[in-house]
Amino acid sequence: MKRILVGIKRVVDYNVRIRVKPDGSGVVTDGVKMSINPFDEIALEEALRIKERGGAEEVIVATVGPADCQQQLRTALAMGADRALHVQADGVVEPLVAARALLQLIEREQPLLVILGKQAIDDDNGQTGQVLAALWNRPQATYASKIELTAGTARVTREVDAGLETLDVDLPAVITTDLRLNEPRYVKLPDIMKAKKKPLDTLTLSALGVEQRQQLRLVRFEPPPQRQKGIRVKDAAELLEALKKKGLL
Repeated sequence: MKRILVGIKRVVDYNVRIRVKPDGSGVVTDGVKMSINPFDEIALEEALRIKERGGAEEVIVATVGPADCQQQLRTALAMGADRALHVQADGVVEPLVAARALLQLIEREQPLLVILGKQAIDDDNGQTGQVLAALWNRPQATYASKIELTAGTARVTREVDAGLETLDVDLPAVITTDLRLNEPRYVKLPDIMKAKKKPLDTLTLSALGVEQRQQLRLVRFEPPPQRQKGIRVKDAAELLEALKKKGLL
């Protein structure tokens, strides 16, 4: 059976204004709206479109995180995923731990293709897809803006500094998605109701043989400095003078 595995992450919704805790130990998440990471939502949308074109028979969505992640998994099921896998893990889940957990799910499900977002908007690491491909020893194509599947291969168009680059990779493979790949669909109420009946399996890192090691220590969080108020200048000469006073010229 042709399966596509999509990895998603629970993050603070991109419309929410991030606030740092007074003690600098992290960001405020209590009472804050949480959503699927936007790049992962694009990855899921692409997997669903591939299935709708007949390129796959099943789309499985997976996440590694706390119990609250089931809300985002249900949203993914409402979008159209067939099954969900929740690897429950509390605390900080670093890219290497997430990749090792996804590798165990790959060995269990044997997907034809694994699609993830290029990065998460909370930590911006952008590492999980690349690490997973290395652990799996399979090809990878990152920052995809277009995906075309043929028999046994995937043609991926990606944006680079010089323009567009096209890669042909053998399947199975790992692909990470960029912003311009597609626009995710809206979830409708009937689909939300149907999603409640779709299977959602819960596992643990220890059951998969993965150790939750934290190799990075987060020392302190600080908000970005406030932007200084701009000034109006009458002409180019006044602009140059203002830049000189600020030491920029």
